[in-house]
Amino acid sequence: QVRLVESGGDLVQPGGSLKLSCEASGTSGSIAGIVTMGWYRRRAPGEQREFVAFVTRGETAVYADSVRGRFTASRDVAKGTIDLQMNSLRVEDTAVYYCSALPGDYWGQGTQVTVSA
Repeated sequence: QVRLVESGGDLVQPGGSLKLSCEASGTSGSIAGIVTMGWYRRRAPGEQREFVAFVTRGETAVYADSVRGRFTASRDVAKGTIDLQMNSLRVEDTAVYYCSALPGDYWGQGTQVTVSA
């Protein structure tokens, strides 16, 4: 079993920056077994979560078109953590951001990011 806890959500002005963090906890074996960690977001209640970025065990990062060039995901495989540095934030980036881990389809509880003037 893996438990994911996100942090770093906040209110920020358009054009600003924010860094989200996610830490996985569990047995050393379960942490080592994580292949991919990533970020998704849900912009409004009832909407589906949309892909933002993920990082493989080999630390290859893949991004959604909407955030490429503005967001950077970085992962510490040994520690079971993943960060999301978000720059040039836009109003449309407002969402609850969720951390995920595969295999096992684990999810965190989410952290709110609000971009507003």
